[in-house]
Amino acid sequence: MSFSLLTVIYIAASALFILSLGGLSRQDTARRGNLYGMIGMLLAVVATAIGMNADKLMNISGSGFAILAAAIVPGALIGAVLAARVAMTAMPELVAVLHSFVGAAAVLVGLSSYLGATSHADTVHNVEVYIGVFIGAITFTGSIIAFLKLRGSIGGKPLTLPGRHLLNLAMVLGCVFLGWQFLADPHHGLTPLLIMTGIASVIGVHMVMAIGGADMPVVVSMLNSYSGWAAAAAGFMLSNDLLIVTGALVGSSGAILSYIMCRAMNRSFLSVIAGGFGSDGGAPAPKGAAAQPVGECREIDLDGTVELMRSARNIMVVPGYGMAVAQAQHPVAEIAKILRKAGANFRFAIHPVAGRLPGHMNVLLAEANVPYDIVLEMDEINHDCPNTDLVLVIGANDIVNPGAQDDPSSPIAGMPVIEVWKAKTVIVMKRGKGVGYAGVDNPLFYKENTRMLYGDAKKNVDALLGKLRG
Repeated sequence: MSFSLLTVIYIAASALFILSLGGLSRQDTARRGNLYGMIGMLLAVVATAIGMNADKLMNISGSGFAILAAAIVPGALIGAVLAARVAMTAMPELVAVLHSFVGAAAVLVGLSSYLGATSHADTVHNVEVYIGVFIGAITFTGSIIAFLKLRGSIGGKPLTLPGRHLLNLAMVLGCVFLGWQFLADPHHGLTPLLIMTGIASVIGVHMVMAIGGADMPVVVSMLNSYSGWAAAAAGFMLSNDLLIVTGALVGSSGAILSYIMCRAMNRSFLSVIAGGFGSDGGAPAPKGAAAQPVGECREIDLDGTVELMRSARNIMVVPGYGMAVAQAQHPVAEIAKILRKAGANFRFAIHPVAGRLPGHMNVLLAEANVPYDIVLEMDEINHDCPNTDLVLVIGANDIVNPGAQDDPSSPIAGMPVIEVWKAKTVIVMKRGKGVGYAGVDNPLFYKENTRMLYGDAKKNVDALLGKLRG
């Protein structure tokens, strides 16, 4: 393949990736955006495989393209199987694992590029190698910790070591010093490069461990940005223009998404990069000083819930991760259809960090064919909570916790929440009486206008749907 043709294909693939990002920014064009991305990736893989210098591969085994096929085909098959088998509830964990692959690839490409140099590489290339390995190591270990947290193998509470910011600073300065040694004597640079890789790996672990579980969606978008910059660094090392462009697109879009989510949660963007995002809210309070919920939970049965749903004119549903786990989005969509036909103003209120990754609830509702015009973001619907007759909170907890506004000692203090307690009646569907992902009790459950409907969300919603149809 000629260089000119390869360049044209790379430009076309880059344009498709940009169109893909544009399409994914809106629910009604998301499918088209996915299609653009798939076509762009297919062009990129095929063009790169054919456009490589096959002579070098032929000298290795006599069949260079067979080597490529041996790597590409199993990867494609694994990806297809994962896409078909992984449930939507496990998608956050899968995303974290894929981010870790990008980080590991950047580290391996960097080490290979350094060890495979046939002659003394220039300073620019050595800088590319060092930065690529640094970002890749942080992305790899940080993504692994995020995966374990999302899976529940590690607790959601932040691990805040004494002087953790000084520790991060010391490790970063250590990496800078090792970088100076690496560039000063590249012929003997393997030792500082490997030591830096170890330190960067520790930084990745420490940064994500210091982030609270309720803020994991922001962590996912942050690691998405890191993986993009790691891919761009690998592109520089491999002199692959398309990989540089793609990595820059992913890195910048992930950073922008993280910034938007931080603003929506009243958090500092710099604290995300520095680690410990989840522990910034709420000043430490003396033991026993935190506000404790007062009162008792009032339960409601299915018949009482149906009666309220039929009599309400303005209904709001706040979905959370519990709805995703129960896979209750389809019967909820059917309930919305029935009540809208009956004349109710039925809407969904989406919190920016509901679920375990950005846009988690939007994806679930789109999967259930919920009309886009009744799915509203928190800022678009919060002002209308006092005018709402009935709010159904399905599997959500921290994102409707009034303690974020009323209790300065709360770990989620300052986080914007959906003000459902201002509605006439609130029905909270919960599996049990446990706390939310952030480990904080919720005063909403004890308010006069709140009723609790315990049990599996899918079974309860199916039962409600059956009674509404009957």
